[in-house]
Amino acid sequence: MVPKPPARETSSGFIYVPPYRVQGFSIAGEGTVVQVPELDVCFDIGTCPRMVLPSPLVALSHGHMDHVGGLPYWLSQRHFQKLGPGRIACHQRLEGPLRRMLESWVDLERQKTPFEIVGLEDGEEVQLRPNLMLRAIEVSHTSPSMGWVVIERRSKLREEFLDLPQDRLVELKSRGTPITRTLEIPLVAYTGDTEMGPFLLRPEFCEAKIVLSECTFFDPDHRGRAKVGRHLHVEDVAQLVRSWKAEAVIIVHLSRRSPLGMIRERLDAIDGGAHKDRLLVLMDHRANRRRLEAQVAAEAPAGDDAAEARAATEVQAGEEE
Repeated sequence: MVPKPPARETSSGFIYVPPYRVQGFSIAGEGTVVQVPELDVCFDIGTCPRMVLPSPLVALSHGHMDHVGGLPYWLSQRHFQKLGPGRIACHQRLEGPLRRMLESWVDLERQKTPFEIVGLEDGEEVQLRPNLMLRAIEVSHTSPSMGWVVIERRSKLREEFLDLPQDRLVELKSRGTPITRTLEIPLVAYTGDTEMGPFLLRPEFCEAKIVLSECTFFDPDHRGRAKVGRHLHVEDVAQLVRSWKAEAVIIVHLSRRSPLGMIRERLDAIDGGAHKDRLLVLMDHRANRRRLEAQVAAEAPAGDDAAEARAATEVQAGEEE
């Protein structure tokens, strides 16, 4: 009897929330890697698909293998392709173990792959660009864990000076009078693996444009499993989306034990469907394909018959499983 070929690998998910692409792979226990190319950051790297190599920084939520397994390969490939040393942001308690792990690869590969590790405590930041920061927010999981928020800082004229002429503003500034204030704008927040807690209701999460939220359990009978593993249950997400103002809440870290149809049904039922349009699932290729096709069609000029064909070529969500 001719044997069956191996099952096809699951394709990467792709969701476009203008102006940001969210792409990657996230299955609980197998691998999580979520990249936002426009922000030069990748959240976790349980596997290392080619598309994440250009990201100069990986923000690790915690040290479980399905979140760090692709790290040595990412660093090695960046070095091999002359993309520069990779930078790793992590919980400060992971810095030593990660450094020892990566240094052990020197003897295996017979080369010294360059890297930088930045261990952070809650509230500390690393700079992505002059006006763009990555802030660490400590969450609660079965190992030291961080959530992450990319924050843009903008200078804005203080309200009391809004009606002053330019020459007066120049004069005040020359005297050393502060005429601007700094605004912090949360762009993308990532919960990492975590249980429910007040840290998920901090302003950085509540005000973010996009929230990438793990949700591993959806069955009503699995609240106990979620508690033991310190993961989010869909009933936790139901509470959180009432406070999160995000344009898109993207669910990651699904378990293969939960059928996609049941996942979508539980999410759509939250508050009678009030959040249906903004609760997206990274690995729901079929729904994400339809969403992207609609976005492409909306951009196309009236009567553009090529819109549907162009959508098909631009979709990076991959074929349905």
